[in-house]
Amino acid sequence: MEFRKTVGCLRRPLLAVPIAVSCAVLALSSAATGAEQDRLENPLRSEGSWNDLREDIVGLSVPEPDTGTIDLDAPYRAHDAATVPIGLKQPSPNSPSVTRALLIIDENPAPVAAEMTFGEAMHPLDMEIRVRVNQYSNVRVVAETQAGPVMAGRYVKASGGCSAPATKSPELALSQMGLIRAKHFAPPAADTSNRREAQIMIRHPNYSGLQRDQITQLFISAHFINFIEVKQGDDVLFTLEGGISLSENPVIRFTYNDNGTETLSVHAEDTEGNVWEEVFGKNKES
Repeated sequence: MEFRKTVGCLRRPLLAVPIAVSCAVLALSSAATGAEQDRLENPLRSEGSWNDLREDIVGLSVPEPDTGTIDLDAPYRAHDAATVPIGLKQPSPNSPSVTRALLIIDENPAPVAAEMTFGEAMHPLDMEIRVRVNQYSNVRVVAETQAGPVMAGRYVKASGGCSAPATKSPELALSQMGLIRAKHFAPPAADTSNRREAQIMIRHPNYSGLQRDQITQLFISAHFINFIEVKQGDDVLFTLEGGISLSENPVIRFTYNDNGTETLSVHAEDTEGNVWEEVFGKNKES
């Protein structure tokens, strides 16, 4: 498939402890059940803009509904529409490799939130990024795999993400723009594999063009990161071409297979031609 380019009350003291423990267990169980219920309640919905968008984004092909190749995890009700966590994960190393993927938020002003490519070391894919959701919408991934294109997604209740005010003043945001941080997470002691987990954060206001200056009330011009490349040594882990749907100060958490090199490098570009690059030691928090 060729993607189109588009960017309880207590009374008896003697029973207090066991009752309290029981209440705690019930509360945790209820919370877990609620989270799982939300997950079951938010599959992709048939209504919405997808049928009108599909041809412009993926052409005439119709991606197969996913049957275990990849899962997109997203909250049914987002706590913050401007930073909605989206997880892309494959169930096992035996899943077909994902070489390319589109992250699509159907009802956003610019539906394609990201176009990504993945190196071999990213298999099986396990990644989380944060996006803006402007109104109740299907959020979907269309993934190109060795076995053909597949599609998975969730329905997310959120609104106003693309026009939500930035968390910092424009002056402060621009003064910190381009600062890149990286973090590696230590694997469990019993884990002897070469699988590593890392996170990168790039300071950038990622103005969508739909936000207003809180003092002047004028719209702030669109200005956002539109390309990210992450490598270990000379090998590319992934690239990401982004749009206005990426959150302010983009954060990407991912796992990869360590090839034995000592460094992780990040290259980022924005729509005004700024370029930033940083190299990090894999065994250091930066």
